Amino acid sequence: MLNNFPLWPQQASTIAGNVDALYIFLLIVTGMMALLVFSLVIFFAARFRHRPGVRAEQVEGSTPLEVVWSTIPFLIFMVIFGWGAVVFFKERTPPADATEVYVVAKQWMWKLEHAEGQREINELHVPVGRDVKLIMTSQDVIHSFYIPAFRIKQDVLPGRYTVEWFKATKPGVYHLFCAEYCGTQHSGMVGSIVVQQPADYEAWMAGASTGPLSVSGEKIFAELGCSSCHRSDMQGRGPNLQGVFGNPVQLEDGRTMIADENYLRQCILDPGSKRLKGFQPIMPTFQGLVDEEQVNALVAYIKAMSISKPMDGAKTSASSAMAGEVEVNDSAEQGAGQSAGPSQSLPHGSQVQ
Repeated sequence: MLNNFPLWPQQASTIAGNVDALYIFLLIVTGMMALLVFSLVIFFAARFRHRPGVRAEQVEGSTPLEVVWSTIPFLIFMVIFGWGAVVFFKERTPPADATEVYVVAKQWMWKLEHAEGQREINELHVPVGRDVKLIMTSQDVIHSFYIPAFRIKQDVLPGRYTVEWFKATKPGVYHLFCAEYCGTQHSGMVGSIVVQQPADYEAWMAGASTGPLSVSGEKIFAELGCSSCHRSDMQGRGPNLQGVFGNPVQLEDGRTMIADENYLRQCILDPGSKRLKGFQPIMPTFQGLVDEEQVNALVAYIKAMSISKPMDGAKTSASSAMAGEVEVNDSAEQGAGQSAGPSQSLPHGSQVQ
C-alpha cells in the first residue's frame, strides 16, 4: 500500500536514513507538543470556566513546575541540535577518496563532467556503493542541486565552488531538480541520476571520452603559455605548482590559506586578490578568457599534480601555492632593456578544454 502512496521519497543513499530519522523525530516531538498544548488549553478552559457565584482564586507560581517546563524543552532542543550537527557534518564532509564530478549549472541545464573525461547534460551516471563528490559552480545565477531520493541539496553559486557528496545504495534512475528559482524556465531544469551496478558503470565509462579532465587541462595550460612561468626548475618566473593542492600557502598580507579548489579558481580568474608572498602581481587575469568548464579542467590538472613532489630547489613549497603571483626575473628584465610582457600563467595541475 505504501508503495503506491509513499509518505516521502524512497531512500537511495547512505545519508537518506539519517535524514529521515531526524525528520521523523522532529515530527513526533512537535506533534506531541502540539497535542499537549491543545489538551491543556481545553482542560484549563473547562476547569477554570466562569461559574455564577464563584469567586476566582489567585494561583501563585510554582518554582518546581517552572524548572521542569524549562529543563525538559532545553534538553529536547539540545538533542535536536546534537543530532542535527552530526548529520550535517557527515553530509558536508566528503571522503578523501571520493570520485569527483565537476558540475556547471546554467539557465536551464546541468552540465557534468567526470574526472575520466565523460561528459553529460542533465544526466549523471554513478555506480552503486561508491562515494561521489560533486564540485559545482554556476555560469549565471544561483541554482540548487537537489536529489530527493538521496536527501541532498546544495546551492550552486556563480563565482565559486560548492561541494556535496553521496553514496548511492540502490540501482535505478532518480530525479534531479533545481530547487532555487532561476528564471522563467526554472521548472524545466531537471535531470536524472542513473545508478548502475559497478560492471554496468564500467562498461558505460568505457564509451566515448575526450580523455581525462586533467589531461585536457594540461593542454590548455600549455596553450595559454602558463608553463613558461610555472616551471619545476629555477628558470620560471612563477611558483612551481607541483604538489600545491591541499597544502597551506602564505600570502603577501601574512595570511595562510589552504590551496583548495576555490583558491585555485580565484587565482586563475583574479590573480591579484590573493598575492603569494615573494612574487610580484604580474600574472594577468583570465576572467572572460576561459569558461567555467575550462577553469574546471585547469583545477583538475593542478590537483592531479598534487601527487608529485616539487623538485629540489624549485621556487615553491607547501607554502608557495599558486596565489596568482609570479616572481620577477630581475636579471632577464634588466638585459631586455624594457619591461617584459606578463606571462599568461595558469595554475599547474589545471586543464582547459
